[in-house]
Amino acid sequence: MILTVVKRDGRIVGFNEQKIMAAIRKAMLHTDKGEDERLIYKITDYIAQRGESQMTVEQIQDAVEMELMKSSRKDVAQKFIAYRNQRSIARKAKTRDVFLDIVNIKNNDVTRENANMNADTPAGMMMKFASETTKPFVDDYLLSEESREAVEHNYLHIHDKDYYPTKSLTCVQHPLDHILTCGFIAGHGASRPAKRIETASVLACISMECAQNEMHGGQAIPAFDFYLAPYVRMTYIEELKNLEDLNGENYKDLYDEPLIDYIKKPLDGLTGKERAQQHAINKTVGRVHQAMEAFIHNMNTIHSRGGNQVVFSSINYGTDTSAEGRCVMREILLSTYEGVGGGETAIFPIQIWKKKRGVNYLPEDRNFDLYMLACKVTARRFFPNFLNLDASFNQTDEWKEDDPLRYLHEVATMGCRTRVFENRFGPKTSIGRGNLSFSTINIVKLAIECMEEKDQQKRIGMFFAKLDHVLELTAKQLDERFQFQQTAYTKQFPLLMKSLWIGAEKLGPNDTIKSVINQGTLGIGFIGLAECLVALTGKHHGESAESQELGLKIVTYMRDRINEFSERYHHNYSVLATPAEGLAGKFTKRDRKEFGVIPGVTDRDYYTNSNHVPVYYKCSARHKAEVEAPYHNLTRGGHIFYVEIDGDATHNPQVIMSVVDMMDQYDMGYGSVNHNRNRCMDCGYENADDHLEKCPKCGSTNIDKLQRITGYLVGTTDRWNSGKLAELNDRVTHIDHGPKDLFGDD
Repeated sequence: MILTVVKRDGRIVGFNEQKIMAAIRKAMLHTDKGEDERLIYKITDYIAQRGESQMTVEQIQDAVEMELMKSSRKDVAQKFIAYRNQRSIARKAKTRDVFLDIVNIKNNDVTRENANMNADTPAGMMMKFASETTKPFVDDYLLSEESREAVEHNYLHIHDKDYYPTKSLTCVQHPLDHILTCGFIAGHGASRPAKRIETASVLACISMECAQNEMHGGQAIPAFDFYLAPYVRMTYIEELKNLEDLNGENYKDLYDEPLIDYIKKPLDGLTGKERAQQHAINKTVGRVHQAMEAFIHNMNTIHSRGGNQVVFSSINYGTDTSAEGRCVMREILLSTYEGVGGGETAIFPIQIWKKKRGVNYLPEDRNFDLYMLACKVTARRFFPNFLNLDASFNQTDEWKEDDPLRYLHEVATMGCRTRVFENRFGPKTSIGRGNLSFSTINIVKLAIECMEEKDQQKRIGMFFAKLDHVLELTAKQLDERFQFQQTAYTKQFPLLMKSLWIGAEKLGPNDTIKSVINQGTLGIGFIGLAECLVALTGKHHGESAESQELGLKIVTYMRDRINEFSERYHHNYSVLATPAEGLAGKFTKRDRKEFGVIPGVTDRDYYTNSNHVPVYYKCSARHKAEVEAPYHNLTRGGHIFYVEIDGDATHNPQVIMSVVDMMDQYDMGYGSVNHNRNRCMDCGYENADDHLEKCPKCGSTNIDKLQRITGYLVGTTDRWNSGKLAELNDRVTHIDHGPKDLFGDD
């Protein structure tokens, strides 16, 4: 008698005879004679009783074939065998076509799925070969039948499916203080604890680069200023000791003397210890600046993931008011403003300014000067983005202004938008935690399927019924992936599960990660709220108050159901405003093929990202903020607000401050500004001319526009897929004549 079944991924589950019955019934339905319930039960019972106590899926399918061939229904056996073979043949044919596109470096949506990856290089080609081979394996061996069918029928997208078999997690916020004070082992040698700012900067890079190879998502540092601040003081003391050796003086009383700030000043007129102190400050500032330059340079040049991609890196900072923390922030901002190499804008790390009243937002705040500098840098270099710690959902009673460890209670985000803060199984913090995996629902297709119903209330009711079904399916799929992930061993993630993930310090190398990964989140995302609303009401939420009301009802319903899933499955489920890149056009193409061109729904090459107002809809920034703001509290798995401006923002940081003011006014969590930035692809020269065709520096006509794709920058649009390129071409600005227009009436 069969008791257990060995699934294709190696898991052992209880035997379920209903699966045999369903497979035979499906084959029968494709024959002229139809179903034969008696034969279904007979074969199922025979196999269940005569089988071994433990069998593989393939052995059971072989037994089904054998019994069908013995029966009078040879036609069913043929259909059953044909179905298995067809899946294999179709899979091989598709793989062959995809591989030839990779070999011939075709510019298509497969090779341009990820704009941060150069799929034309040997390492990039190997990554794509592996990716496209792995996805069918996941479909056939790791997904449940209902999950596979949901993907096949375009209701669901499972992100990073090619990494599914590795059991890797998505992302993590690095507790860099642990790395810097304890060191870590990366590869064949151990890194010693840091003693100066240069070493701390390098270890920060290495930490993210090593972890990137253990995970399929981004790497972030949640409190870059706090973590590096002690090493500014160590460097300062080192400079004082150098002067002691040079001058034969004793400056020990200066080692721990509080400083108001680290500002370079001339030494003219200074004597004695005052001169020595200022000299040490000057030298320290220079070294911090070089360390920040090196950090940015390394994050843009040192590849991870098989030598193919730089790290999807982010750093959060802004709330350390110490002189040392301010020095770190000032120099990372100045280095960013100057640019890298030939003066070009750095793509990584994505920098995030943590805005907080009483710390850095108002003129009387200690770090207000650095906030103004951050806005100036953003106006030229796109970064930093802005994280609003004053948003109602980003606050916690644990945060105290006078607490030197207050960063432990501050939300931090990934540059792409992923947010991890709430926690049912541990402290409410971002540090040492991240997203485990996420999947996105095609809510547009659900709405299209309801369009034939002429009564709008019934149409909307049908939509919610469909949405509920897919939400249930998605929650189950993510739980199934979680159950698979938790069987991984600690030794599979030598850095993540030793030095980074919360609670991992108690794990041995041969322990599974089961006891700690529930600290992370499972994200249920959505795409195309605008198109969904057009299908249901005729207008999107940017142009209709009625549609906006329905949009909020839809996302609120998702939030409420996901809270129920958290209780049922005992996970940290969250709603994610999906940062769709390759998915932006993938859903749309398949829906257009099935339903045709539907105005306002499938008539473009992409669906609008998550809950955003469509990029082509002309409105003021204020109107866009009013529409999008309420969704931020509902999408605690991650969200972002963008304002598009035209012209050169370099000399107009006030427009950046106006956007941050709007975020504060409308209780938004995270946002930034997009603007024009031309880039010469031959020499790196940049400017903001509207129609630059020839580089004034080298004469090249190889000019591209630096653009933000989903949250991060991409150095060349040559690597964008067709859906995102179409979206880029449709983008309109939300301000034309200066900051006052941000608050203009429509």
